[in-house]
Amino acid sequence: MSEETITKKEIVNFFLDRGIFLSPEILEKITHENYLEIYDSYKTPATETKEKETQKTNTHSTTQNNPPISKSDIQETHPNVNILFSYEEDPKKRKFEDFVSLFVWRYNQISAYLRSRPNLGDSLSIKRIKEKRAREQVSFIVSVTNKYTTKAGHIMFETEDLTGTLNVLINKNRKDLFDLATGILEDEIIAIKGSNAENIVFANEIFLPDLPIQQVKKAKDESYALFLSDIHVGSKYFLEEQFSKFIKWIKGESGNKEQKETAKKVKYIFIAGDLVDGVGIYPNQVDELNITDIKEQYQKCAEYLSQIPTHIKIIICSGNHDAARIAEPQPPPYKEFAESLYELPNLTMVSNPSLINIHSSPDFEGFNILLYHGYSFDYFIANIDNIRLNGGYDRVDLVMKHLLQRRHLAPTYSSTPYLPTEQDHLIIDKIPDFFITGHVHKCAISSYKNVTLISGSCWQSTTSFQEKMGHKPEPARVPIVNLKTRKMKILRF
Repeated sequence: MSEETITKKEIVNFFLDRGIFLSPEILEKITHENYLEIYDSYKTPATETKEKETQKTNTHSTTQNNPPISKSDIQETHPNVNILFSYEEDPKKRKFEDFVSLFVWRYNQISAYLRSRPNLGDSLSIKRIKEKRAREQVSFIVSVTNKYTTKAGHIMFETEDLTGTLNVLINKNRKDLFDLATGILEDEIIAIKGSNAENIVFANEIFLPDLPIQQVKKAKDESYALFLSDIHVGSKYFLEEQFSKFIKWIKGESGNKEQKETAKKVKYIFIAGDLVDGVGIYPNQVDELNITDIKEQYQKCAEYLSQIPTHIKIIICSGNHDAARIAEPQPPPYKEFAESLYELPNLTMVSNPSLINIHSSPDFEGFNILLYHGYSFDYFIANIDNIRLNGGYDRVDLVMKHLLQRRHLAPTYSSTPYLPTEQDHLIIDKIPDFFITGHVHKCAISSYKNVTLISGSCWQSTTSFQEKMGHKPEPARVPIVNLKTRKMKILRF
């Protein structure tokens, strides 16, 4: 290829063929005049003899004024972060029809997950079922519009699809089926097999959308990702001393030799919302603030996060205390309030929820991270016996499992404030490798069908409201994962 006519694509291919993966920042500095000189300064005898091997290196420069590229620029590895989904604000007036369209879209999408099962391929519409003779075995996919317990102690679902309505009875003597039905709430989309009667079906089986078992992906290099949530800068209860200890550790200024070596290999930090305590979030909150201006809260938060080494990528979503409307999907914190954070070169703001791919390379597809603050969790902890009676807020992993089984982050409409959009962005369509949440101020690590479940603790001691509610936060704990082995541990500060 001619040096005079070389394109950016040809430059990328030139380096890829020689085992070097360029970031956009480095690519912007390369021209047809200097790419050979850059490569000559970088290559070693080993690279000369193995130019066709697939040892791809992601690169990054932390400088902002585009100085000449140096050898150290090329050699410095940088996290690879790709935003697969982050909601962009769509300001417009919403109408009743928008909610109808949303629920129809949701029904069709989740129905497709259910119909992909071999034993549900013959599912009928409610209209067709009503045309069937009594006692025929039928299968169908419906949305649960109401649920109640009969006088005899059975569970009755009132259901609907796009063609009509139908009652479904779950017999209390069918223990496994009955136990499953107790955890199903309004608006969930499920499949049912049962015996047909006049305007009622007696259920024999219930199917949730659920996930297939996932392959456990592992990176080829030893890198780490860690997970924070609910920092609550600005609150009188913010644990400044503990958070400062975390910052010192991630900078490599504290810890034993092994801990310092781990800190050096951290490439990603996820923060699942509530960076600041906010203003006017709940009655009399001002009495519990030591920073009463929202911009100053974010400025203080930025002072802490700016100390994190710039080779670490920080990915942040909104929470219900952040400066963004609370309805989900929730946009990133508004720039007019959090401008000091947006100025950090290694920080990316995303919506709540969002889907992020990290650590990909030409020969590795990377890890998909589903990031959701968790505002809907309160509803499910309060309304599902299996969660409330088995730990409640102490078992956030049960809530996360519940949502994965429904393939939705807020399957019951009233579980969270909701903004109707053209598509339901709270559906769990692309199955993640990691499901990251916060909100409940509890640290938890678990797994469901090889999806790693992580709740990111908090950096706030028990508030007066939490004390009244009986919450017992577990602050200053940091879940961390080795991306090469997928082994998890919790650091305590």
